[in-house]
Amino acid sequence: MRLWSLHPSLLDRQGLTAAWREALLAQAVLLGRTRGYTRHPQLERFRAQPDPAATIGTYLAVIAEEAGRRGYRFDSARIVTSGDEAIRPIPVTSGQVDFEWQHLLRKLAARSPDVHERVAGGGPVLHPLFEVIPGGIEPWERAG
Repeated sequence: MRLWSLHPSLLDRQGLTAAWREALLAQAVLLGRTRGYTRHPQLERFRAQPDPAATIGTYLAVIAEEAGRRGYRFDSARIVTSGDEAIRPIPVTSGQVDFEWQHLLRKLAARSPDVHERVAGGGPVLHPLFEVIPGGIEPWERAG
């Protein structure tokens, strides 16, 4: 499971659809609707939020918005929102952002050279749910 801190506009078609599927799985886990992946380390930062379900819903909504911008039809009705809590930005370390950026660039170079060429000249852009703080790679990241 990869829940990118990066904005979904940086993802190729395969990455965008995978991000949608994996975030829907994360939503199911956070809502207690599945037995698998319950201890997945990438869920830690969502579980740390006052309303994890609303937070993953916000995450999914941005992915769905990007998909719509590209002409894809992701079923936004699958997003569960509780909406009682205001969603706070999730801190993500600069080292984590750099790690994800390099990881994404490697994937794009191998799988979607045209997308790689389009995004590689810029720098990483964050998913709007996240804000950068100083630090190394997050402890939950399984680098390697």
